Amino acid sequence: MTRKIGVIGTPGKWSTESLADALEARTGYRQVIDMSQAVLDLEAGTLHCADVDLCQLDGLILKKIAEDYSPDALDRLEMLRVAEASGVRIFSPAVSVLRLMDRLACTMTLRAANIPMPATTVTEDEGAALAALQRYGAAVFKPLFSTKARGMMLLDSDTADAAARIAAFRQANPVIYVQQKLDLSGEDLGMVFLNGEYLCTYARVGQSGSWNTTIHSGGRYAPYEPSEELIELGRRAQAPFGLTFTTVDIAMTPDGPIVFEVSAFGGYSGALKGCGMDAATMVVDHVLGEVSR
Repeated sequence: MTRKIGVIGTPGKWSTESLADALEARTGYRQVIDMSQAVLDLEAGTLHCADVDLCQLDGLILKKIAEDYSPDALDRLEMLRVAEASGVRIFSPAVSVLRLMDRLACTMTLRAANIPMPATTVTEDEGAALAALQRYGAAVFKPLFSTKARGMMLLDSDTADAAARIAAFRQANPVIYVQQKLDLSGEDLGMVFLNGEYLCTYARVGQSGSWNTTIHSGGRYAPYEPSEELIELGRRAQAPFGLTFTTVDIAMTPDGPIVFEVSAFGGYSGALKGCGMDAATMVVDHVLGEVSR
């Protein structure tokens, strides 16, 4: 029997299309779903994207719910819960991803699990945010909804106009998330897991002159061999979220490893370019095994 598995993502994007290609090769069915076109009819119990009723599929792989993280993207995840209620398996489950898209929700879950993280202050008070910056010496101000370091601001405690820049940051971010900047020696790590099982680790090596290591800011991928202790840290960090495929962002500091966040959708490109691993095919094989049970 042909299994109809759709890919929720961004049409034309490499990782979305790679998943759709792998599904088509195994099932003969190919469907990329753009949630910006979703129409939820609660009376009829349908969730349509174009001509496809998501509630009638065998499963959905959730690669990207929106091009940019925002509170609006949470509403798209809520809509997917209708498909789940009708019996459609979603990988990763909508509720699991909901707990990750808001940076504060992710941070609170990691801290509750006793995962080491940079010192962090969260406040709506600009004066308290400035005081945190003074304590930390240098800090990164992070939007609660963002990826690839977009919208982040680095400040040193001796910045002359720090108060004014914090006030400007708060205009776009009413809740101010302040995280101490640590010495990361120019790289951080992406530790990849599939259904809770460790796959590989890649490094993101920052471009000279950039304070962050994201590929968006000119960083590059490189292979990395972690210790068993570091793998166990990554495993503990991702465990509370119940994700199908994810990447744990880890960095080595002079005081030991710290975790920044757990990815809602995982790093397919990093797994391929940094580890030589075709994560899309592995995810598809796992999903087909699950929906065939």
